[in-house]
Amino acid sequence: MIITNAEIMTMSDKLGNIKNGYIVIDGGVITDVGGMKSAPTGGGNVIDAGGRLVTPGLIDAHSHIGMWEDGLSFEGDDGNEDTDPITPHLRAIDAVNPMDRAFKEAFDAGITTVVTGPGSANPIGGQAAAIKTRGRRIDDMIIKSPAGVKIALGENPKSTYNDKSRTPVTRMATAFLIREALRDAAEYKARLEKYNADPQNEDKPEFDLKSEALLPVLRREIPLFAHAHRADDIFTAIRIAKEFGARAVLVHCTEGHMIAEDLKREGCPALCGPIMTDRSKPELANQTEAAPGILERAEIPTAIITDHPETPEKFLPLCAGIAVKYGMSREGALRAITIGPAKICGIDDRVGSIEPGKDGDIVIWDGDPLAVEGAPYMVIARSDSEKNE
Repeated sequence: MIITNAEIMTMSDKLGNIKNGYIVIDGGVITDVGGMKSAPTGGGNVIDAGGRLVTPGLIDAHSHIGMWEDGLSFEGDDGNEDTDPITPHLRAIDAVNPMDRAFKEAFDAGITTVVTGPGSANPIGGQAAAIKTRGRRIDDMIIKSPAGVKIALGENPKSTYNDKSRTPVTRMATAFLIREALRDAAEYKARLEKYNADPQNEDKPEFDLKSEALLPVLRREIPLFAHAHRADDIFTAIRIAKEFGARAVLVHCTEGHMIAEDLKREGCPALCGPIMTDRSKPELANQTEAAPGILERAEIPTAIITDHPETPEKFLPLCAGIAVKYGMSREGALRAITIGPAKICGIDDRVGSIEPGKDGDIVIWDGDPLAVEGAPYMVIARSDSEKNE
């Protein structure tokens, strides 16, 4: 496939923007990008973009798509196993229903990748997964699983377990339970390493699935996705991550704009949003549409998120447009729904920019993608399900 006569925003620092260019996709992978003067002449399925803007497929770094199914209540609510406050071993891929119509709506809107995962009822909720929005079988849609482990601070775990009259009902207990699980995993890791170094003389520790699930966090292979709205909860998430040498990604980060300089010093990225929603609980009192722009100006790696179904997934580009209205740069907003979330979530080796070697996830736009009237002219995405079709 060859896309020609395109205004390409590659989102690649190396390639930059190409005023009139081409993209070659072979076997679902981008193999060549450049200006029309050096475009290949023949072969392949040629798509003339007609001067339209072309971007990478859009990425939502925090969603619950497929886990709270569209139009269903309890039968389709599979994101919170609130019978046990510590569930790092639960996997999003075992709950996602790719047949949920929200996936098609997202794909048609230009969103080709989402990071979906458990909710915030539990102090540790489970494992998130980065997946494509195209496909019918989750196994063929996975980019990275696990992509991170969800933890939650503040109001949600408190209210969930207060209703059950069990721990945690305070922020102290929530933090303690997270620390306890990480400490157990750290000790389990030490025993495993000791056994692996000397299996003849050391006893192998009894298999512990919860601790096993946290090992990639302790090895810094994946981050803790830390649900935190209030500034004090944000700092607690950072504090706990630092205690265990883990990486924290701040989810929602609602009061992050109030502590931007602190976040810059800590080097913690923020998944900002949803901003198209009401202030539905006390923790959201300081919610503002200006937050993404404030974080951008503070040079904090920032992604814009929908938190689907809080804001429907298909409105991700509109969320970015609202961020521009309230002070974020236009290019910063586009980066916040492409290469920004890809880098934050550790999937930028495959998605987030238009450059050779990456998945051929491309959106050709009719109009401005950040405008209300902007819409995809064509959405192209690599899907491993093709080999089974």
